[in-house]
Amino acid sequence: MKRILIIDDDLHIGNMLEELLIREGYGVLRAYSGTEALLLLKEARPDLVLLDLMLPGLSGEEVLPILGGIPVIIVSAKIDVDNKVRLLLDGAADYVTKPFDTKELLARIAVQFRKISANGGAQILTFEDITLNTDTHMVTINTNEIKLTRTEFAILKLLMHNPGQVVTKSLLLERISGDTPDCTDSSLKIHISNLRKKLREADGKDYIEAVWGIGFKLTGA
Repeated sequence: MKRILIIDDDLHIGNMLEELLIREGYGVLRAYSGTEALLLLKEARPDLVLLDLMLPGLSGEEVLPILGGIPVIIVSAKIDVDNKVRLLLDGAADYVTKPFDTKELLARIAVQFRKISANGGAQILTFEDITLNTDTHMVTINTNEIKLTRTEFAILKLLMHNPGQVVTKSLLLERISGDTPDCTDSSLKIHISNLRKKLREADGKDYIEAVWGIGFKLTGA
């Protein structure tokens, strides 16, 4: 099930959107401020975001750059053309002006998901200073490319899909088995250790935390 995050402090619009999206078969996450959205993103990663601009705390313009790799449709009452152009250039996938027609919004959402499918599901994932391209398999830290093995890349990709969450060893082995069948329970620690070392050497930060007896998680500075 595709999950859509609604970031909007207007309860009426948010409730309407949630009901509409659930009826269409989407999973829905809600955030009522920019700050709440950032906290939520540490626990779950949606497939698409509907983002209002006029939010309490962090504004939509401030939240947008942090949503790298997730398609974002701006849903705002601001109708200034220059503002729309700037946001699209800054990474927004689309822009819908309030009030909007629900059929049009659903069509625009469907278009974004079709684009992802057409690209083979390619995404740009980001965490702190790390950027990972699921299509080209390129990983960079502060624009410096990090050379990873196939197994290291698969591990990092799974962790970046679940930022801040503990991923168990068994889940890691299960999820990456399709990308790297050579990784085993006994070799996992070695792959993790090598990955941590490469990331640490790039900018001095230790991005991967071992949770004793359970698994691993990405952690901020």
